Amino acid sequence: MTITSTQADTSINAILSQVPYLAGLSAQIFAALGEVAIRRRVDAEGIIFWEGEPCAGLYVVESGVVKVLRMSKDGREQIVTMIHPGDTFNDVAALDGGPNPATTIAHTETVVWCIQRDDLRHIVNRYPPLAWALIASMAKRTRHLIGLVEDLSLHSVKSRLARLLLAQAQANESDDVPRLLTQEEMASRLGTVREMVGRSLRSLATDGILEFDRHRIVILDADRLTAEAEK
Repeated sequence: MTITSTQADTSINAILSQVPYLAGLSAQIFAALGEVAIRRRVDAEGIIFWEGEPCAGLYVVESGVVKVLRMSKDGREQIVTMIHPGDTFNDVAALDGGPNPATTIAHTETVVWCIQRDDLRHIVNRYPPLAWALIASMAKRTRHLIGLVEDLSLHSVKSRLARLLLAQAQANESDDVPRLLTQEEMASRLGTVREMVGRSLRSLATDGILEFDRHRIVILDADRLTAEAEK
């Protein structure tokens, strides 16, 4: 799996303007960031950077999907989040200078832009509004992690799976959920093991809430699935 890098060009300004917490910043800030950003193309399943390595900088996704995960000593994955176009990742290391807090993998063929920490710090010193924008990003990450802790501690695997299926269906804008995630990947997203995901899927199917075919999961009763998600 190859990774190639090229120097940034003016297209990065448009990409940065799509990042929600950067919206409203001046053209001068985007131009300054664009001057130092480096573009990288990563094949599907390619490693962008490893957990524990020195800070890789702040990343923004141009296209594709990035998987952010932590890995246990026995090789078990916990997917922290999935990053989509127009969002950033590795904000924590870019701000505190510590090692990368998680491993990031290109879930699909992906194009990302990297801004090194030293470059980011110099630009923040010149443009204080960027500092507030980065603080807003950290607040968003904190809220996400609080929600993740709540899910893992207060909701069953079946409930978390129902929520995941509803989110996937909403993203697909239909009652069909394409099988883009294997049961192993679902387990990583939900903080459990594949066997528990399989058991929960069979239970939902037995209850008449969903059904399977070779390429998709069909939600038969969205109201009951929503009720399961809220348990």
